[in-house]
Amino acid sequence: MSVHRLDGNPPIDVSIRKSARAKRLSLRVSQLDGRVTLTIPSRSPLREGISFLQEREIWLRTHLIRLAPEAIVQAGGALPYQGVDLPVVAGAVKRTALRDGVLHVPDAATAGAKARAFLKLRARDELAIASDHYARQLGVTYNRLSIRDTRSRWGSCSSDGVLMYSWRLIMAPPEILRYVAAHEAAHLVEMNHSDRFWAVVARICPDYDAHRVWLKENGGRLHRVNFGD
Repeated sequence: MSVHRLDGNPPIDVSIRKSARAKRLSLRVSQLDGRVTLTIPSRSPLREGISFLQEREIWLRTHLIRLAPEAIVQAGGALPYQGVDLPVVAGAVKRTALRDGVLHVPDAATAGAKARAFLKLRARDELAIASDHYARQLGVTYNRLSIRDTRSRWGSCSSDGVLMYSWRLIMAPPEILRYVAAHEAAHLVEMNHSDRFWAVVARICPDYDAHRVWLKENGGRLHRVNFGD
């Protein structure tokens, strides 16, 4: 996959993907993070794809403007944590600490990185607690729990019982994190999305449908939180 920069104010980086299965040119903007992907059929020349992109520049820029802007985590700002905005304050501590509803970080220069590390640790703890809870309810076990910054899914369950979650779930309300844990625990019983699977989810998380809607409507906002990378 290559990257083409569309000049302008601001410039737009477009990932170009050649696909043997694609029958036509297509332009996609991710609702999660605003990434732009141009897909070109493998037999089509690159110049045809670039021309297609340039013809749709106005549409592309209009679409990007409609997306919510990135939220930059920095000292003096706020960080979404368990469904609420957590103020971030720098100084007066040697280690990152949550005190009285405020996240204290050692210094402003590393505020984003320290906040992200804090979220990852809390996410692992909360997801382990939730996964253990739902696995016990279903009478099953899992082999390992993994935390990543995934873009395409909030969680997954492998055939060998490895549960994977996005650590960004810790920014959502607690019931949303618990729903995803229930969803993946249910896969330990039914490795599919059949009616039987959803019946298992409903048994341990009766309000799952509302939580699915919340993720669909608000999940993109969690992915657009930027930690200064």
